[in-house]
Order: sequence, then C-alpha cells, then structure tokens
Amino acid sequence: MMSRDLSSDATDIQAAAAGEATRVDREALFPEAALAAARDRGVLGLLIGTEHGGLGGTPQDAMRLVGGVSQACASAGMVLCMHFAASAVIAAHGDDGTRHAVARGERLLTLAFSESGSRSHFWAPLSTARAQGADFVLDADKSFVTGARRADAYVWSSRPVASQDMSTLWLVPRDAPGLSVPGPFDGLGLRGNDSAPVRARNVVVPASARLGADGAGFDIMMGVVLPLFQLMNAAASLGIARAAHEGALSHVATAGFGTDGSRLRDLPTIRASLARAQIALDAGAALLADAADAAANGRPDAMLRVLQSKASASQVALDVTATAMRVCGGVAFRKDLPVERAFRDAQAASVMGPTTDVLHDFVGKAITGLPLFG
Repeated sequence: MMSRDLSSDATDIQAAAAGEATRVDREALFPEAALAAARDRGVLGLLIGTEHGGLGGTPQDAMRLVGGVSQACASAGMVLCMHFAASAVIAAHGDDGTRHAVARGERLLTLAFSESGSRSHFWAPLSTARAQGADFVLDADKSFVTGARRADAYVWSSRPVASQDMSTLWLVPRDAPGLSVPGPFDGLGLRGNDSAPVRARNVVVPASARLGADGAGFDIMMGVVLPLFQLMNAAASLGIARAAHEGALSHVATAGFGTDGSRLRDLPTIRASLARAQIALDAGAALLADAADAAANGRPDAMLRVLQSKASASQVALDVTATAMRVCGGVAFRKDLPVERAFRDAQAASVMGPTTDVLHDFVGKAITGLPLFG
C-alpha cells in the first residue's frame, strides 16, 4: 500500500520541472531542480517497498507522475521514467542494500539496454559477459543511455554467461573501471536527458551484481520492465501533447486580427483542428487508463493493451503537436510558446524501442494469433 498521497509531491516536482524547462532545453542541461525535488520528497523510492524504506507505489503512480512531469519538462519526465523502470527491477531482484539506497534517494538509476547492433530489439543484446574466477567481465557498446553521465548505476543487459536464453541483467555502477561515455548526444528533443553512448571494456563486476538468474533477463524485461516502461512512455507522450495543446488553446484565445477584433478561435477551421486534437488526446488517455487497469488486474488482454497504449500515445503526440504548430502559425516557430519544444520532444517516442512500427507488428501478431517473438 502507498505510504502517502503523492499529489502534493507531484505538484512540487512539476513546478520545479517547469521552472527550469526552457533552460534545460536551450542549453541541453540535466534537469537538476526536478530531480532534486523528487529526491527530497523521497519519490525516487516510489516503487521500492515500504519494508525497504520506499513508498510502495504502483506502476499507475509512476505513470501518472511521469505524465505530469513530462507536461512541464519532457527531459525530466524521461529521466524519471528510466529511473522508475530500473528501480522496478531492483525492487524485484536487487539486494536489500541497493533497495534501501534507492529508497533514500541515494541512487539515481537508468536502463542500459539500447545497442546499435540490436537497435529497437532491446531484448536481444549483443553485449557479452564472461566468468573470471568468482567475478564476471562485461564488454559492450551501448548506444542511447538516458542519464549516462548522471545516473549512479545502470541496469545493464548482456548475453548470458552460460545459459542459452537471450539475456542476463546486471547492476553496474557508473564509475566502474573500464566504463566510458564517449560523448553526449546532441538531440533534436529531450535535450536535457543526458542521453549518450556508454562503452564497457573489461568491466569487472561481482556475482552479486547479477539481477536474477543467468539467462533470466528476457523474462525480467517482459514481465517487469516492458509493461511499466510502455505505460510511463505513453503517459509522457500524452503529457507532451497536452502541453502543446494547452499552449495552442491559450494562443488562439488571445491572438487575433486588429482589423475587426476577432480572435483565432473565431475561425471554424482553427476550432475544428483543435477539436480533433482534443478528441485524439482524450482517446489516447482512455486507452492508457484501460491499459493500466488491464496490467494492474492481470487481465488476459493486458499485454495487448499496454503495447497499444504506447503506439497510440506516440502517434497522438506527433499529431497533436503538429496541429498546435499549425494553428499557432509563425509564432510557434519561435521559443515564446512551449509548442515548438513539445513538437521536438514528441518525435522521440515513436523511435524509442519498441518503436511504433515494431509495436504495430506486435499488435498485428497478437490479434492474428501469432507469437510476439516467433
């Protein structure tokens, strides 16, 4: 059971995120204020059980928090999304010391799954792990790692040491000898999430760093990471879309024509465009709410709904932010409104694994009776 109501915490974190969002985007800065607010309020331990000092929150709590923060600052929302996805693995498979440290806000975590060789098929890493006495040696070229230089540790994927299954997971400290971050990723959107490649060369970790059994990575990814990440990612996309939509609504209510005193909202074409955007937002939110319910209650259609929610929300974000740019006209191309930033931030979700194209294939397989990974 959640140890407290999150509403006031969420409001404070969102306010901190909003206050730094413009500068975070313009200068590609890590969202320090938002993360400090989350840490100070114990929210980094949201998904850690109360018996380990965490808040004992649910995936729905994480989803709502990420969605709200993303509406204020998408970079901050994505950093929290990755932390919660990684901390859910720690809650399920980490040791007590790490759980307590995350609960106290002493560990910011992230996922290190993405590789150029496996691309959006994050469940099938090429990274290797081999035994060396009682320890293990990791070698990898990770591609997009959110918070690469700021996270304290990575939930890391590799091929198994001996198992014939797809993957094994590890908890790897960012400062482990042999790890390097070749350089920051200068992205179109989500510019403050510190996404960068991470390279591992002969990184030695103890047996205690393994999360679950050798070869259990795929099951952990599918059972713990994928549903939670998809729900949070969908919530982030809808938050971004909502920011653009509200910016557009505000603009058309005040901007107009000096010739007759009318406003942009007086034009039927503007109203129709914004109406379609509102319908898309509401439909995406309804699907996400149903997906969250399906996941929470173990419904047979849970995985299908979760996959649909991320695909739907990603497209909603693209469509709604594009509409906001169009109805706001030339001013949307400047930095005055949050619309231009939201438009750029919205592009990420459709190419973030599983990509929208991959999700459509998954959904198609599911509804035609084929195995997802066959």
